[in-house]
This record gives sequence, structure tokens and C-alpha cells, in this order.
Amino acid sequence: MSRTPRIDFLPYDAQALSEATGRVAVFLGVDGPDSEVARDLDAAMGGALSRLASGHRWGRARPGEIVEIAVPAGLAAEAVLAVKHDAEAGRLAMRRAGGAIAKSAGRGDLTVLATGLRHAEEVALGMALRAYRFDAHRKPDETAEPEGRVRVMSDDSEALARAAGPMAAIAEGVAFTRDLVNEPANVLTTDDFAARLAAMQELGLEVEILEEDDLARLGMGALLAVGQGSDSPSKVVVMRWQGGGDEAPLALVGKGVVFDTGGISLKPAGGMEDMTMDMGGAGTVAGTMRALALRRAKANVVGLVGLVENMPSGNATRPGDVVRSMKGDTVEVINTDAEGRLVLADVMWYAQEQFKPSGMIDLATLTGAIIVALGHENAGVFSNEDGFAEAFLAAAQGEGEGAWRMPMGDAYDKTLESRIADVRNVGTGREGGSITAAQFLKRFVQDGTPWIHLDIAGTASLKSESALAPKGATGWGVMALNRLVADRYEG
Repeated sequence: MSRTPRIDFLPYDAQALSEATGRVAVFLGVDGPDSEVARDLDAAMGGALSRLASGHRWGRARPGEIVEIAVPAGLAAEAVLAVKHDAEAGRLAMRRAGGAIAKSAGRGDLTVLATGLRHAEEVALGMALRAYRFDAHRKPDETAEPEGRVRVMSDDSEALARAAGPMAAIAEGVAFTRDLVNEPANVLTTDDFAARLAAMQELGLEVEILEEDDLARLGMGALLAVGQGSDSPSKVVVMRWQGGGDEAPLALVGKGVVFDTGGISLKPAGGMEDMTMDMGGAGTVAGTMRALALRRAKANVVGLVGLVENMPSGNATRPGDVVRSMKGDTVEVINTDAEGRLVLADVMWYAQEQFKPSGMIDLATLTGAIIVALGHENAGVFSNEDGFAEAFLAAAQGEGEGAWRMPMGDAYDKTLESRIADVRNVGTGREGGSITAAQFLKRFVQDGTPWIHLDIAGTASLKSESALAPKGATGWGVMALNRLVADRYEG
């Protein structure tokens, strides 16, 4: 599995800098070298940084952008990465600058000068996030540059290392989510997924795996109906982090459909290969629980994921079938490709019955309709409590993860009325598809439970790179949920 790079935090050493191989990154002001370290480096390079700053190319660059100086005189490095720096840049801008450095640096040695830099720990986080690669299934490239050492030099390296420590945990949680979402379905089976989560017991998480017999005894007929056409056994995995006192936990619930063919309501062939990411909600829950354990969060959080595979076969659920949920409600399955809500319904009910949570958040790559509404910049946020929703939105904004509050209302329930069961699993038309999905889930939220539904179909995986991630899985939501826990449950 891929992992985030190790970053060493060292005191500034001019001699070591002059001998550093690979690339050296330095932050320069709009008008050129504006710190003692940058001026010393400029002198060692024969004034190359000052000449760069006086040129048209530097003038056109935006804050956070990089201009590379190849084969710099006076240094052993093969290139210097000059980062245009606004002294007033905030946390997220510095994180993006770190991402730009990692992208430009490639695989070799990298030395970053962070002396006197505000939010230097954010630069380190940005580098760790953007340096992620998923190459587990590629042959080793013998011509590729060897994996190098990453060093950050500062005037107080111990303080910077302490500030960056919790962020390293977050970066590893994001990488864990990305690994899960990027894996092909023949590798990340329900068994393999559960085993990877069970391995997190070594971090201090309590992990319990509920097998099909357990789910049947609990009455999870909706979840079991989704996976009954597959040879892969359906499971629910429960991860508990008890870092707080005796208070009720926050519950995180994830949809874990390791592959979604659509079942009997078969999807079109074009693009079906992307459905390896339909376990993105479960991946985000898993990555968040990993981050909380690694940083020893002082809060109680329970993560629950429903792991299934939605396949067509002689045993598969048919359109028109009626299944019974753990709650006791019967569901007429109109479309077997609206399977995620059936999984979530049972796991959400179990989470409330078993743990009586102080709040519950479910995450799912649930609907294509949310992509039509919000594109790939924002996840859809649905909630039954304004204060809870606002706290999450503030956390997401603080971490630069796009999220947008969507409407709900009883009027949408009319489209879910069934002639023969308590509810249909889809509405009668295409209108408001992400909202009717949320209204379906709301039926399985108990009175008095603050609840948020996050539809991450547009944000879990991207076909283009972003400032902090290469193409593919993004790990969206790990940072926002970690921030919510820190701000709302640890404070």
C-alpha cells in the first residue's frame, strides 16, 4: 500500500544546504529574497534569485506558484524551486504551496527552507498529501529516479516537528482512504477490506466484524439483499475509538459497495470500471478512524461500514422485490442500482440501537444527481439539525474541502410512496434524486439523533489532479471530519 513520505525536520545549516542534492525549495517575497536565509542562498547562487525576481516571469507568477532554476551555481542541488510567497498567506494557501513543491520536486531528494515561515507545518502537510502515489500494481520502473529524502530546515525544528505531528496522522489517514478507493475490486474484496480494518487494532482501535449470520440475526434484510447476488460475503465492520470520557460517541457510517454493477438494473458498460470507488464512504470513515487513532484524539468516535458487492446473478435481488430492514420497515426495490441507501439504512439503525450516539454522519457515493447539482467541487450536505450541519460546514471550509448544504422536506416523500410496501427505494422521477435519497435515509434516523448525510459521489475520486492530490482518489472528508471532532468533541 502507498504511504505518505517521511519528512525530517532539521535546524537550518548553511553548509548542509550547499551540499544538498536533488531540489531545494525557498520562499521568496513578491520583490525577491526577503529573509536572511533567502538572501544567503541568493548570495551563494551569485544573485540568481534576485535576477529571477526582477524578471517578467516572476512578475506574472501568482502567490504559491513555483519558478524553477535549473543547475544553480554554487549549490550541489540540481534545481532550486522558488516559491512566490505572500507574507500574509493563510493556512490553506501554505498547504497548497506545499502541494506545489511536492509536485515540482518529483521523487528525488528535497530540502525545504522554512526558517521564519508562518504555517510551515501546513507546507509539510501539503507536501505529504501531494506526494501520494498509487503504484501498487505497476512494475517497478528501473529508470525512475530513486525515492529521495525530504528535509525541512527551520530555526526551531523541534517546535515545527511538534506542530506537524498531528498533521502527519491526518496525512496518513487520507492516504489510507485513497489506497482503499484506488484499489481494484478483485483486490479489495469484502474480505480484504475487513482484514485491512481489523489490522488497525494495532493502533488502539477496537474492531468487530459482523458476518452474514450475525447480520441475518440482527434483521439487516436491506443490506443483505444488496450483496446476495455476489460470491463475496456481506459484512459490517465496527471500529471504536475511546479517547474521551463516558460521553456518547459520534457515529460515522460509510457505504462500502466494493463494486457496483447496478445488479439486475445493470449499469451501462461505459464507465462501469469506475465503480471500484463506490466504497468511498466506507473508505473515508476508515481513514478518519485511522487519523483519530494515530493522533490519539481525546474523543469517543465509532466508525461503522457496510461492506457488500452488488452483482447480478441467479440469486440477486430483482426489481419489484420487497425486503425488510432492521428497523422493520419494508422496502420495495424499484431499482437495484439504488443499493447504497439500503446498506446505509441498516447500518445507521444498528449504530443508533447499539451505541446511542450523540450525533451521526453517514457518507456515501450515493447519487449521480449530486454531481449534476454540484459538480466535483462540493459534496452535498443534508441534515436534520442546523447547528450540527453548520459545525460540519465550518470544519470543511476550514480544511478547504468543498461542501454545500442541500434542502430537504416532507414534500419529497410523496415520490417514495409504495403501493405494496412501506417505502420505495427510489422516487417516481429523476427530479431531485439526491434529495429523495436523503429523504429515504431520514426514515432510519431516530427521533432526537442529530444527523448529517454526505453525498460524496462527486468528490471521492477525480479524473484530473488537484492541488493536493494526483488523479484518482482524493480522500475527501478525512480532514473535515477530523477537524469536526477536534473542534466539537475534543474542545
